[in-house]
Amino acid sequence: MPADRTTYPQLFRIPTFPRLASSVVLARTANAMMQLALVLFVLQRFHSPGLAGVTVFLAIAPGIVVSPIAGALLDRHGRVRFIILDYVVGALSLLLIVGLDATGRLAPAALLSVVTLGSLTYSLSNSGARSLLPLIVPKRLWDRANALDSLAYAVTGAAGPALAGGFTAWLGPRPALGITAVLYLAAALSVVGLAEPTARGGSGSVLRDALDGLAYVALRNASLRGLAIVVSLVNVGFGILIVALPVMVLQRLHGDAAVVGGLWALLGIGSGVSVLFFGRFNSEGRERLMFGLATLGGGLGVAVLALSGHLLLAAAAVGFVGVSNGPADIALFSMRQRRTDPAWYGRAFAVSMSLNFAGTPLGSAISGPLIHLGLGSAIGVSAGFLLIAALLVPLVIPAEDAGTMVPESARQSRRDRPVEESPSSTEQGAG
Repeated sequence: MPADRTTYPQLFRIPTFPRLASSVVLARTANAMMQLALVLFVLQRFHSPGLAGVTVFLAIAPGIVVSPIAGALLDRHGRVRFIILDYVVGALSLLLIVGLDATGRLAPAALLSVVTLGSLTYSLSNSGARSLLPLIVPKRLWDRANALDSLAYAVTGAAGPALAGGFTAWLGPRPALGITAVLYLAAALSVVGLAEPTARGGSGSVLRDALDGLAYVALRNASLRGLAIVVSLVNVGFGILIVALPVMVLQRLHGDAAVVGGLWALLGIGSGVSVLFFGRFNSEGRERLMFGLATLGGGLGVAVLALSGHLLLAAAAVGFVGVSNGPADIALFSMRQRRTDPAWYGRAFAVSMSLNFAGTPLGSAISGPLIHLGLGSAIGVSAGFLLIAALLVPLVIPAEDAGTMVPESARQSRRDRPVEESPSSTEQGAG
């Protein structure tokens, strides 16, 4: 086989990739299960939708706030140990909730405290795994790896809630949380002893590194800054859709919860098929075009959904949005990898991913008032955010990486770090 051949099987010939991939799939399934399992647990245990919403918010938001510090730690001390730490913390927090409830000592204050503490390490694994990927995978295989990464999101995003709902209905909410904890522990065991590149970045102060990471994304790297703008707008649109789509199915299409789940699964299937197809092609130099056109397609699909009065038309629109999401994900992941200095992968990825994701809770927060004004209008606003993001792509994301301003402390740390000898280091040169 030619040395520059890029195929999916070649990814799994990289010694560390299969273990990392299996760990990520297990952890993302656990993450998706956790969110729904917590909601179902709180609703059955405390009968309070408001408390359920606050619980989910606190299970996510604190991790976003501390993400710059998480990124600094990843660059300074490596990734695998922190990935394992987060998975173990996630498992222990869920087991603590189960234990307190079983002994009759779980009050709402205790529940919120546990989920808040458990969320603080989330960026360590989320950003750690994503920033480890370009370090162990040769550059010529990045598009393939990013396609599988996006496929994993699509599959686990559909499977996790289905498993959480099924286990809760079958065994009850406490066992469902316990099974989720077991998945976290399995994800941790999958990467114990995993080899990783030895290069390190950062200065002598974690806080300074965290602030430098914020400045690197917001001020010094035009590509990451532009991606933060457009992706956060896209996620505002999807945040609205998270609430508006179920309301549409129940009120306008007269469906039930199974239909809602089916439509979300259809979006995931469309995205999965799309990323496998587009991942076969090299995106280098075309990321901006891919992202802009894919986002435009997604916005048009959501606009059709806003006008849909029949289930088949709604399903076709949702499926089209999923297909459009595939090349957008590949372009996003690949551009972030190619336009970030490897010494900044941990800090830059942690900040970038958090800024991108911040649009989702914002969109969900404004969805209620928008739906009150009109369901079609709410989904139309969702489409508008995607269309605006597509139009902004050529304006806020530079066509090429023109270089970034790097603080002297970071330049010094790169000069001082050792040259790594990893299994993929020779393949990187071939790419």
